Amino acid sequence: MQSVPLHVIHLDQDDPKKCTSRKLHQIGLINLHETATSAPRRGYLLDPRAKTVLAPEDGGLISLGGSIVVLDCSWKHIEESLDLIDGRTRLEGRILPLLLAANPVSWGKVGRLSSAEALGASLAILGLWEQARAVVEPFPFGNQFFDLNREPLEAYSSADSRTDILDIQTEFFN
Repeated sequence: MQSVPLHVIHLDQDDPKKCTSRKLHQIGLINLHETATSAPRRGYLLDPRAKTVLAPEDGGLISLGGSIVVLDCSWKHIEESLDLIDGRTRLEGRILPLLLAANPVSWGKVGRLSSAEALGASLAILGLWEQARAVVEPFPFGNQFFDLNREPLEAYSSADSRTDILDIQTEFFN
């Protein structure tokens, strides 16, 4: 199985006890960075302002060693946090298609995923289900995330194009 390098730009804005990226770093599943400039140069930055949706076709860059990078910040400060790192990385921005959060802070909210959920969703969309499950498994809500989003994630991961992803998203989240 291919293993995708996973990275987090951590801005230290959330409660450390609830921080999924810190736990993933402690158990060795991700690399943690305090600045955008120390993050990898090739790959995708999960960015809710991006114009391009993550799709299975993004697997090409990943197969060449590209990384998936998440910005770990408070949802309350998302705009200013994204502005802070804007232009400081060469990563290509990707937005995730809509999914339901299962984490206790944002349970049931569309798109309000934790860092672990976002990484797991990205991997699932790219067809890397084993690594996706490994990323969310350490959390009590991990299995519930995949239960809540099983149908859309399966559909997203088998889509042929970004257009298909957007059509599927509309089917599930109209």
